Amino acid sequence: MADLFADDMPPSPPEEPREDAPLADRLRPRSLADVVGQEHLTGPEGAIGRMVAAGRLSSMILWGPPGTGKTTIARLLADAVSMRFAAISAVFSGVADLKKAFAEAETAARAGMRTLLFVDEIHRFNRAQQDGFLPFVEKGTVTLVGATTENPSFALNAALLSRAQVLILHRLDQAALRVLLERAEALEGSPLPLDPDAREALIASADGDGRFLLNQAETLYAAGIVEPLDPAELGKFLQRRVAVYDKDRDGHYNLISALHKSLRGSDPQASLYYLARMLTAGEEPLYVLRRLTRFASEDIGLADPQALTQCLAAKDAYEFLGSPEGELAIVQACLYCATAPKSNAAYTAQKEAWRSAKETGSLAPPAHILNAPTRLMKDIGYGEGYAYDHEAEEGFSGADYWPEDMDAQTYYRPVERGFERQVSERIAYWDRLRAKRRGE
Repeated sequence: MADLFADDMPPSPPEEPREDAPLADRLRPRSLADVVGQEHLTGPEGAIGRMVAAGRLSSMILWGPPGTGKTTIARLLADAVSMRFAAISAVFSGVADLKKAFAEAETAARAGMRTLLFVDEIHRFNRAQQDGFLPFVEKGTVTLVGATTENPSFALNAALLSRAQVLILHRLDQAALRVLLERAEALEGSPLPLDPDAREALIASADGDGRFLLNQAETLYAAGIVEPLDPAELGKFLQRRVAVYDKDRDGHYNLISALHKSLRGSDPQASLYYLARMLTAGEEPLYVLRRLTRFASEDIGLADPQALTQCLAAKDAYEFLGSPEGELAIVQACLYCATAPKSNAAYTAQKEAWRSAKETGSLAPPAHILNAPTRLMKDIGYGEGYAYDHEAEEGFSGADYWPEDMDAQTYYRPVERGFERQVSERIAYWDRLRAKRRGE
């Protein structure tokens, strides 16, 4: 196996990349101030900016889409606070590699050098491997900076999350992507061979991924194109559909906003019009499908549970058939969402539940609903008094499932529309039974 720790380096400015290095490497920021699109973290008031100003880092998880600067930020952090930088990838490393990294960090610590251990794709480590970080993080042997594209709440151990701050990186917006292209043109010493509309189409096609954008720019430079390309020619050259945007450059966001609000307003005709505007302009169909799928949960929810299924089926159909045949499945999903009953009760419930969980995240569930696989757990009351609902009258025990130090909460409030009308009736029925069995 190749040396996974070849990236170890003292806290000094990184070496200049080779002239033949990829454009994205040659444009890699030299300081945190050069990182674009993440000012909410790296700016003076951001979490990273404050830590750097204090000269001390806490362990953190950088969560964000590809191409948003996670690896770059980790490298620059080590330099900013004079720490040794070590990097491993969870894709290629195992227990032996982790042991080596920790041993090297302990050796460095004895020499007075603190280590920032960057773990790329940290979510790919299994739970046992994640647990292996805990003693070294707790002792301060390493300051852990993990990078992940997956939701840390699901991908990482609770124990590890409790010892690290989760920092969310945003997809790069169009302003940040324009800055990257301007830097690329300054480095190459010539403008990209694109007309203004094609330039904006290229930026939009990156979908917030700075690395992808620079790779596409490098392809254009390597081709030696003389005459500037228009959007249609760009799409043919890159073999990628790119959208044609109006002159104010806001077409992409204006149209998706118009589609979303037409769907929410239950206007199938206007929804179909804006869908057609996007797809005939060359918008990426999977992007539209992602937005429809989000809409199905955010604005329809349990008022019609089939809406989410319809959108996912449309995605499968499009991937199976391709364009243009598969676009009819997108139309079907769009019309289904537009004509479905609407409810944002699930969306609102999520917001309230997440806020409550952050405020009461240390409370233990009541002992009677905890499993007791060992004698010790039984002795201390786990599972004692649990009411098995299937054996209760009407299949409902009415037990209290909330932590002892927390009052029962109401997050989900179904509306009187569509399927949620039935859900509302069920909840009201259970509430009546619960009150009756508690003598209320």
